[in-house]
Amino acid sequence: MAKLAREMERFRPEPVTDSVDSDGAWAAFERRDRNWDGRVIGAVKTTGIYCKPSCPARRPKREHVEFFADAGSARSAGYRACLRCRPDDIGRDREAVAKAVRLIEQAEEVPSLTDLAAAVGYAPHHFQRIFTRDIGVSPAAYARALRVNRVKNALGENGTVTEAIYDAGYSGPSRFYADAKERLGMTPSAWRDGGRGEIIRYVVKDSPLGPLLIAATAQGICRLTFDEDESVLKRRFPNATVIPDDGTISAWAEGALTAIEHPAQTPELPIDVRGTAFQEAVWKELRKIPLGETRSYADIAAAVGQPQAVRAVGTANGSNPVAVLVPCHRVIRSDGTLGGYAGGLDRKRKLLAAEGADPRLI
Repeated sequence: MAKLAREMERFRPEPVTDSVDSDGAWAAFERRDRNWDGRVIGAVKTTGIYCKPSCPARRPKREHVEFFADAGSARSAGYRACLRCRPDDIGRDREAVAKAVRLIEQAEEVPSLTDLAAAVGYAPHHFQRIFTRDIGVSPAAYARALRVNRVKNALGENGTVTEAIYDAGYSGPSRFYADAKERLGMTPSAWRDGGRGEIIRYVVKDSPLGPLLIAATAQGICRLTFDEDESVLKRRFPNATVIPDDGTISAWAEGALTAIEHPAQTPELPIDVRGTAFQEAVWKELRKIPLGETRSYADIAAAVGQPQAVRAVGTANGSNPVAVLVPCHRVIRSDGTLGGYAGGLDRKRKLLAAEGADPRLI
């Protein structure tokens, strides 16, 4: 029996504790963080049961818990699934979401939530939650983003705007304009033709961190970056009217400077930026990070429902066109180091210092 036990131990899967930040995993279990569901499994040695982080059951002592990457590894180690939180259902949830994404992408008309849920075998309200958890946006928002992006791609090709709208699956121009108002920030003709008809005002201000380009449409600030000038705007929108500010956006410009100099006094400033559904989900999470705090790239990936997309989060961070107001400088590596920053690490340190972040980061 002792020999058999030794042989079994040889094939025992290595717990996540040996290869991943176990303190972060334990913290997720303590706060019952649903964003970590599917990212790690906690197994209790005294009961032989494994759970997902959001399990509502009473927490055991830390020394009685080990972590695994997935439920299969926990089962191989001799643990059984918790009947209360049903951790094995996470895989089923993800398969359902993947199927729903395929249905949305293949459908000529946007399927209703009821039809999607029925197709994957879930109640509508429950499926809405798991889809949003995994994708970062609701099924309806995903479908809207998909169709708008199809129009944007088609607008760069030959053909008319109307043809692009119908080819993307819209029943008519009015439905497209209803979606585009939320995501494009300008008319489809402007997207197709390098911003033709749009007015973008800009000013370069001296900030404590160096030259700051502030540019805005009538809807809000569309670019806020260091060490850039109007040439960037003209490349992005070659047919827009890019003009020096005549005082129209001066209040917004002063507010942007306040965000750097006195971050606790930053006024509410309108922002006019658009990206993919994933980018916008990441930027939304960045704006939720409280002043003086930081999050890791992994934290943001988990928060948008895609814990494996850490690299993609870094890319979305880097594509943020509005520095400071969408605070990508508050995102650091899991090991506590600063990571990258488009404006340079010296600026990142100074921004964090002004916000009262942990001195060890600075």
